[in-house]
Amino acid sequence: MKTYELLAVFKPNLDAEEVDKQISALNDIIKNFEGVVESTDKMGRKKLAYDIQNFRDGFFVTMNLSIPADKVAEFKRQLRLNDNVLRTMFMEAPKAHAVK
Repeated sequence: MKTYELLAVFKPNLDAEEVDKQISALNDIIKNFEGVVESTDKMGRKKLAYDIQNFRDGFFVTMNLSIPADKVAEFKRQLRLNDNVLRTMFMEAPKAHAVK
């Protein structure tokens, strides 16, 4: 399994409890795809560089996760189907450099 980093921007009209539910739902999706969430960082509400769907800010969350490569396309599709997610950035995490 490869390691990936996901940055998700949730709609700002969600309260903290609803954002936690969305993160929990993402965790469940990852587990259903035989993946593992290594860490989750809720960065809080931040101003966006430009309006997205008439929102000026969003709730930012980053996740480090491992998921089988053949499940990545379906995982990305699930993210796009979630109405509470404004934007995502999903990329392969850089490999840790071994110290000699």
